[in-house]
Amino acid sequence: MLKTKNATHIEGVLYQHALQLKVSGDKSKNPGTQFINGTIDIATDDAMTNIVSVHFSYVTPTYAKSGQANATFNALQNIINGVTMNVMEHGADKAAKLRIDSQLGVNEFYSNRNGSDELVSVKRNEGGFVHVVQVIAASEGMRDTFMVDMIINKTRRLEADPDNNREEKMIVSGYVFDFRNALLPVDFVVYNPEGMDRFEALEATEKNPVFINVNGHQVSKVVTTIQKQENSGWGESFAQEVTSTQREFVITGMKDPYEWDTDTTITAVEYKEMLQNREVTKAEIKQRQDEYNASRAQTQAPAAAVGGVKGFNF
Repeated sequence: MLKTKNATHIEGVLYQHALQLKVSGDKSKNPGTQFINGTIDIATDDAMTNIVSVHFSYVTPTYAKSGQANATFNALQNIINGVTMNVMEHGADKAAKLRIDSQLGVNEFYSNRNGSDELVSVKRNEGGFVHVVQVIAASEGMRDTFMVDMIINKTRRLEADPDNNREEKMIVSGYVFDFRNALLPVDFVVYNPEGMDRFEALEATEKNPVFINVNGHQVSKVVTTIQKQENSGWGESFAQEVTSTQREFVITGMKDPYEWDTDTTITAVEYKEMLQNREVTKAEIKQRQDEYNASRAQTQAPAAAVGGVKGFNF
C-alpha cells in the first residue's frame, strides 16, 4: 500500500494554553509516570483572529523505547511555567512565536443529544514537535496548512444563505489515515466554484470511492451573523447579532486521483479490512464510554441516596 500523507503545519503567536502536568494512575500501563496533556492555541494571522488549536494526549519526559529526553515535553512544560509566554497572560508584545508540525486526528465520542447514541468525530491537530522561533512565515497563507491523502466517499453542495452571510460550499466526506493506516472520518469544505465542480465530477460514493491527495487551510474564527426576527402581530421587525465559532478545514488544492485497487496505492481488499477495523474501533469507543457512564452513575448514586428527598420550607 502507498505510504499515506497526513501532515498539518501551524505557526504563529502563542495565544493561550490549556495544558496540565499529570501523573498516570495505577490502572495505566506505566503507573506513576509524569505526562502532559491538553491544548495550545496559536494565532496564525497578524490580526490574531484565526486561533488554531493543537492537542497533546500523552507527552512524557523521555521516549519509552530509547529513554532519551523528549524535547516536546520540555517545550510544553515551559509554556505551563510561563517561561514561554502567551498573549492572554502576558500580552501580545511578550508572547512567543511557535512552529508546530502536527498531523490531523479526531476526538471521538458518542452523544445522546438527539435521543439516540450518535458517534461524533471532531477533527483536531494531534501532537507534533513544538519549536520556539524568532520569525514566522511572512505570508499568512503558509501558517495554517494541511496536506492529506484521503478516500472520498461522498460530496454534497450547500446553497448560499445571504441572510446569514453564508457562501455556497461543498462538503467533501471520507477518511484520512493515521500513522497506523487506521481510517479517521473527516469532512472538509470547498468554497472555490471550480474546485466544487472538480470534486463533483469525481462522482465519489461509498461504492465508488476515490483515493486522492488534497491540501488547504485551517479556519478557526468567531463569526457574527445577523438574525432577523419578524413580529407576528404588529410593529417593527428587529434583528440580533449571533456569534458562533467557525472551525473548518478548507480544501484549496487537489492532485489527480490515485489509481484505485492496485498494490502500489490501495487494494479493494485492504480498504475492506480497514472498514472492518473501523467498526471494531467504533465498538471499543462505545464500550469505553458506557463503562465510564456506569462508573459515574455508581459514584453519584450513594450521594443522592444519603441526601434523600426533602421538601422546601417557605
